[in-house]
Amino acid sequence: MLQTNIALIGLSYRTAPIAVREQFSCTTADISSAELARSCRFDHVEELVLLSTCNRVELYVALANAADAEQLMMDLLAEITGMDTAVYTPNLYFHTGADAAAHLFHVAAGLDSLVLGEPQIQGQVSSAYTAATEAKTIGPVLDELFRTAIRVGKRARSETSISHNPMSTSSMAIAQAQHVLGDLQDKQHLVIGLGEMGQLALKQLHNRGVTQIAVANRTRARAKFLAGYINAAIYGLEELATAMETAEVVLSATGAAHTIVSKEMVERVMAKRPFRPLVLLDIAVPRDIDLAVADIPGVHLFDADQLQGDLDKALAARQQEIPKVVQIIAAEVDALVMRLRQLRVKPVIVTLREKAEDIRQQELERTLRHLGDIDPQTLKHINHLSRSLVNKLLHEPTRRLKTEAGNDNAAVYAAAISELFGLEEEEYGGQARA
Repeated sequence: MLQTNIALIGLSYRTAPIAVREQFSCTTADISSAELARSCRFDHVEELVLLSTCNRVELYVALANAADAEQLMMDLLAEITGMDTAVYTPNLYFHTGADAAAHLFHVAAGLDSLVLGEPQIQGQVSSAYTAATEAKTIGPVLDELFRTAIRVGKRARSETSISHNPMSTSSMAIAQAQHVLGDLQDKQHLVIGLGEMGQLALKQLHNRGVTQIAVANRTRARAKFLAGYINAAIYGLEELATAMETAEVVLSATGAAHTIVSKEMVERVMAKRPFRPLVLLDIAVPRDIDLAVADIPGVHLFDADQLQGDLDKALAARQQEIPKVVQIIAAEVDALVMRLRQLRVKPVIVTLREKAEDIRQQELERTLRHLGDIDPQTLKHINHLSRSLVNKLLHEPTRRLKTEAGNDNAAVYAAAISELFGLEEEEYGGQARA
């Protein structure tokens, strides 16, 4: 009896530097559906899903033959990425069966992410599944694998706190502002500096539903380009005092070599708005904001050192959730293995029931010819009786076959059913194996 095996080959930030990952990086947008389909017809390859992000490139495959699977996977990855995989063997990892499933579940749950528990990877796993579905390179085995992985990601984030507590400096800073001011949606925000951290802060504010945002940057052209997406007011760095007069939250991340917000500047600003608090979030290193502003009444200053302490606490809190997530993964791997074993016998069961239905139809037609004209109600009862007899006769063999498949006795029982009921193996084809 043929068996389909799950195999995985890949590399990630744990095994390869960014210079290597960049060379392997590719997405399904870069690979046409036709090319993916052609790769799926590689020797013994029945199904294929490509997961490619900035931190990992992984290829999941359902193989009809486990012989020399590692070399086949190396060749397939080379075919898809155009890279000489033999050169990068030390950077690659290879898993099969339940180990491959467990790895994917760790990835989907955020346990294998650069930032523990980050939620973006779950969407990326889902996108990989969707792309393979559209390219028609996925079948029953990887469909079951990836549906389960997506469920694992959802369970990890809903049943544990693995994704709770902000894990970026900007998100932690915004959380501090919310702690001081409450709901931020009706507050005026100013983001100073539009580098990576400033852009991330803009995105997080926008995702929180904040609409009153202003930006200040050294170059107005860059500010205009980014501010256009969120309809933000634009200021130059020379206009900081003016911009701060209307702001309740100021997040600064310029990367300047010296402070750009002085105590004197903030004192002048607060003199014009004496009854409104001002939260200053300095996530720049070196500091953008003079530490002395913390002495001004109504001003709340948080700098990178303070936020790092909060980040350490958040990481520790997430790390405490790892055993709970691992427990979810272990249970889902066991359940997946059981379902895939049962999937092996599904074609046999389908063929058996189709043959039984053919016989039922033939015998029903023969009986009806002998009975002559009968009323519709009687016909309905006869039809129901014949169908009920077939279902009851097949129920126990079907149930037992599924049970024994879960105990890894699929081959023996499927062969016995096929022999006893005269089913041909080619009628029900390949089988699934975790």
